[in-house]
Amino acid sequence: MITAKPNRLQMQLNALALPFKGEAVIKQLKAAARNVFWASAGFALLLVIWQIVAIFSPDLSGPAETLPVLWAMLSHPFYDNGPNDKGIGIQVLFSLGRVFSGWLIGSLIAIPVGMAMGANRKVMQALNPVVQVLRPVSPLAWYPIGLAAYHSAASAVVFAIVITSLWPTLINTMFGVASLPNDYRNVARVFRFSRWQYLTKVLLPYSLPYLLTGLRLSLGIAWMVIVAAEMLAGGTGIGFFVWDSWNALSLPRVISAILIIGLIGLVLDRGLEWLIQRVSYTA
Repeated sequence: MITAKPNRLQMQLNALALPFKGEAVIKQLKAAARNVFWASAGFALLLVIWQIVAIFSPDLSGPAETLPVLWAMLSHPFYDNGPNDKGIGIQVLFSLGRVFSGWLIGSLIAIPVGMAMGANRKVMQALNPVVQVLRPVSPLAWYPIGLAAYHSAASAVVFAIVITSLWPTLINTMFGVASLPNDYRNVARVFRFSRWQYLTKVLLPYSLPYLLTGLRLSLGIAWMVIVAAEMLAGGTGIGFFVWDSWNALSLPRVISAILIIGLIGLVLDRGLEWLIQRVSYTA
């Protein structure tokens, strides 16, 4: 068997590259350590402020009273003792199901409408006034409409999420499509792209970062809306859990649920941010 001898120059280059790779790893670790340090400092400051406010507001539960309750909730999140006594994990799953359902339905509406508005001036002129009228409406104002249409509290919550979460995706998609340079359109005409080729090879790839940013904003809005909507709807969900805990005069459980809502929102946002950072358009 004949084997090629290693190239001496290549071996030397590899040997020189190893220290640089090690330095890059060390830099990444140092950056991660700095991020953890400053994030920990920020949370520590939040706890201090929270404790100071609790001292001057005796009715407000402080960290020492709330954190054990939070730990107990997280230790047994999936217990089910009946309709009005479910663990925080079950309530979160109900809420996430409604959020993703409304967000996906809203996205399926927003993306094609936004692309049509960005690509066609007449469609823009016809629909933009409608968008500007409906967009500022409060999310909770849509709940009675959904309840009248579907006669179901859970469906009304999803309806409210659909209506209120589609606007960022629609507007960002519209802006991304409208900002497509004329050179790209001219190239598509020269190569006689079909409408489908133009959509999939030019329009959609260019506007994808804008679209994903809209989806990220829409998901954040959907997660905010779910809490208020479930307070009205009752039954299940993290919003119902907060309201039920308040009615039971358990403020530590209310604050614990707020912390959980914030952490889940952070995870959802960082997940989509990670996806957006890995999507780019190259001409």
